[in-house]
Amino acid sequence: MKVLAAMSGGVDSAVAAARAVEAGHEVVGVHLALSRMPGTLRTGSRGCCTIEDSMDAQRAANIIGIPYYVWDFSERFKLDVVDDFIAEYTAGRTPNPCMRCNERIKFAALLEKALDLGFDAVATGHYATILTDADGNRELHRAAAWAKDQSYVLGVLTAQQLAHSMFPLGATPSKAEVRAEAAARGFSVANKPDSHDICFIPDGDTRGWLAERVGAERGVIRDLDGAVVGTHEGAHAFTIGQRKGLSLGVPGADGRPRFVLEVKPSSNEVVVGPREALDLAEIAGSRFSWAGLAPEDASIPIDCEVQIRAHADPVAAIAVVRRHATEDRLELVIRPTVPLNGVSTGQTAVVYVGTRVLGQCTIDRTVSAVEVSA
Repeated sequence: MKVLAAMSGGVDSAVAAARAVEAGHEVVGVHLALSRMPGTLRTGSRGCCTIEDSMDAQRAANIIGIPYYVWDFSERFKLDVVDDFIAEYTAGRTPNPCMRCNERIKFAALLEKALDLGFDAVATGHYATILTDADGNRELHRAAAWAKDQSYVLGVLTAQQLAHSMFPLGATPSKAEVRAEAAARGFSVANKPDSHDICFIPDGDTRGWLAERVGAERGVIRDLDGAVVGTHEGAHAFTIGQRKGLSLGVPGADGRPRFVLEVKPSSNEVVVGPREALDLAEIAGSRFSWAGLAPEDASIPIDCEVQIRAHADPVAAIAVVRRHATEDRLELVIRPTVPLNGVSTGQTAVVYVGTRVLGQCTIDRTVSAVEVSA
């Protein structure tokens, strides 16, 4: 096959590209220039997609012996990922930019361009596995190494995208083995640190970054009874479940820590309360998709597991598609067997059946466990 290898400049994508070549494919490497500040240099393990990363990717491609290009996707990245991130926070939701990047950049814009140029598949360094069922349908599964499994951030892939995706690292037992292989191949990135945090906020200061773009306006923090217990410099800087950085001026009556329960952008208010008030009995989202073949009848409840963060433990649940109670739209409704805690609208819920990724939804509605039990 003719394969386009997405090379981020890290060790995983370099080894993935090399393995694709050894598997007999005709491989071309490409680095996505996503930053609108081309002079940006990587610092430590924060960020990615910088000039330094591009040079690292090129050195790896040269050793592998494959053509290498840099494609400028910065404008698309700004519109589909960065602007979306700002809009979601402004609306009081907690977005996952890595999910949006996979959904709209790496497996939409990149794959679309690759297919237009005659490539059969896009290969990446993600730790996930694609299996084929008895009828030839492709399924997305967890990687062999659960500690490194990245199937969660790939939950947005559709059947059409899976048909043209390749994950050469999926069956690798550990990241240590990948680093050892990279060193044996002579890749300079063999011991390069993994990237962390949000790539377009390399210093990790999300609150400051948002304040520069949407402004910071002083507001109040209230408890569940409506009493003012503190102030803040901008509601957009808070996320559901947050405990640190609240700087509350009034201690709780029971002396226990308080957490962010709700963010109200319209009134610039933040509501805090006890941890148990974060427990959710149900989450739902109308922006849902299936990773591969859709269930034969999604209106029949499905026994599954739900994962709400990239490194969270999966929780047993029931998933079902039904019509919204008051609006003319379908939604994927997920009811965990034990309450989920600290989940915000805007986050992504990925549904698994065994090791298989069944689908996902962006959470836009939650039901408190307290309301259900009342």
